[in-house]
Amino acid sequence: MYNQRRVVIDAVRPQINCGEFFIKRIVNEVVNVDAHVVVDGHDVIAASVLFKHEKARKWNEARMHHVVNDEWKTSFVVEKQGFYSYKVQGWVDYGLNWQHGIERKIDDNQHVKSELLEGILYLKPLIKKATKEEQNYLNYCIDAFEDESKYNEAIKEAVSSELHEIFVKYPEKHLANESKELQIYVDRKKALFSTWYEFFPRSSSEVEGQHGTFKDCERLLPRIAEMGFDTLYFPPVHPIGEVNRKGRNNTTEANDDDSGSTWGIGSKHGGHKDIHPQLGSLEDFKTLVKKAKELNIEVAMDYALQAAPDHPWVTEHPDWFKWRPDGTVQYAENPPKKYQDILPIYWESKDYKNLWQECLDILLYWVEECGINIFRVDNPHTKPYYFWNWAISEVKKKHPDVLFLSEAFTKPKVMQQLAKQGYTQSYTYFTWRNTKHELMEYLTELTQTDQREYMRPNFWPNTPDINPYHLQASNESKYIQRYVLAATLSSNIGIYGPVFEQMIDDAIPGKEEYYMSEKFEVKHYDWNVQNKLTTIISRVNQIRHQHEALQQTNNIKFCHIENDNLMAYYKWNEDRSDELLIIVSLDHYYLQQGTVQLPLAELGIHAGHQITVNDLVTGSSYNWHSEWNFVELHPTLPFHIFKINK
Repeated sequence: MYNQRRVVIDAVRPQINCGEFFIKRIVNEVVNVDAHVVVDGHDVIAASVLFKHEKARKWNEARMHHVVNDEWKTSFVVEKQGFYSYKVQGWVDYGLNWQHGIERKIDDNQHVKSELLEGILYLKPLIKKATKEEQNYLNYCIDAFEDESKYNEAIKEAVSSELHEIFVKYPEKHLANESKELQIYVDRKKALFSTWYEFFPRSSSEVEGQHGTFKDCERLLPRIAEMGFDTLYFPPVHPIGEVNRKGRNNTTEANDDDSGSTWGIGSKHGGHKDIHPQLGSLEDFKTLVKKAKELNIEVAMDYALQAAPDHPWVTEHPDWFKWRPDGTVQYAENPPKKYQDILPIYWESKDYKNLWQECLDILLYWVEECGINIFRVDNPHTKPYYFWNWAISEVKKKHPDVLFLSEAFTKPKVMQQLAKQGYTQSYTYFTWRNTKHELMEYLTELTQTDQREYMRPNFWPNTPDINPYHLQASNESKYIQRYVLAATLSSNIGIYGPVFEQMIDDAIPGKEEYYMSEKFEVKHYDWNVQNKLTTIISRVNQIRHQHEALQQTNNIKFCHIENDNLMAYYKWNEDRSDELLIIVSLDHYYLQQGTVQLPLAELGIHAGHQITVNDLVTGSSYNWHSEWNFVELHPTLPFHIFKINK
């Protein structure tokens, strides 16, 4: 038997998998909610969104407004980190229903004395809720409704906007109905806006042939800060296995002086809670993290749940690995790639509870011991989704500032599932999206579907694992183009350096892999190199930090431009106080020209209205009077980032 109710609430959005997963926001971000709210007959109805933080006792209320065809909308702001609950509430509003009915009868010149007396029934309950001034007004209305000699005054007040506003302010929610509760998880701002720089600490030494240390990394912090990066990501810094250690260029035979892959974690020197002895001590690492924070840089650690054959786990917890009949463990594979130096964890182990707890303890150790609040997670799609849901939830219960970046270059549904299970950010297919059609199609998918509510993309032009074909043997213009696209399309971006900015692109023939990859050896770089690319990266990063329009991903509209080698898009912040027009040439060899159409409706202007666009890189300004405007881009500077001034 149903409870007595009349209003039906349907199609509440946003929600993920019928409310199974939470949507995501950052502190002070807006949540836009819409729903279908209907009732039998023709009564006037009203609706609200009720919302509250997990630690609050009382619900806040945001009244919804009817848009069209029984569709209702509203918005509210989430002001604190943590979980919020929200639900839609709908009711027949008998006060407004009475006012609407009497207004139609008055317009039809009907005598409404009986209706006025009926209205008193709706006014009296409001008196105890109203302010003193409102109480005086309500008593005046009640007196007029009762007094036949005040009939003209009564019908005037019955349909007044003042009375309407009081009905709206103090609704009588008789037989109100509610949707089920849905959840939002609210993170700190860095979940939405971050600029990552990755390098291998062991390659930080000034002396060629010498293993780098955390002290060497400290020397590089000012350079990274000056380039505008706020997140410094290190590949694993743990002891590296010696059994089956990989040699240079991923060979299976290692020489005595080969350093091995940093992802082959664990040796006689320890495991996931230990530091590689050649990098320095735990105190050295803590000092590096502290000095980075002084420059507004957070250090992100790699979290790779796998083990070298000589990891302490192999002997201390043999049940965490799957043993073959011959007494060996099958090494990790991702065909055609083979990882002979890595043993995969057996997630179906009978001892899985202790395994899960140890994996959680690793995260908590680095958070609590060293103040690490960001983890890049290696190959999360090869571990159980429900483990991630549990582990991430447990960490964030204690440490809500902790963020997780999913490194899962895999199937779309798998990437989406990891995001739903709790990952803060995700690597994406941007690395391979190169044409105008590919980029527009992909950004539309990320920003105009339900993915916008839970999957935060992080655009990387390159990684140690991926040397994309379009960067191999390419020119400076291509590198500029790819960085600008990443930095202006997505609010979270990252590069693997100094390989990227120094355009080191030697590849294994026929593969998207770096030749003599740094993953398997210590490299030596001239960290003092300054070139056009470092200058552009620094300026673009500065612009990103200065303009809110680039500190979010979803507010984007692609603009029509008569050239497939030119891409134009409009970006804005929530209140449109910061509006940008970005134009990028996808041709890194030849000059390209075109005519771009301004998004007049979104800009709130009409054709012929003059706007001024300021190029934030060159400082040039242009006055545009037309909806269509000519642009020209040369490979030497293949982009514009225009600030729009109306």
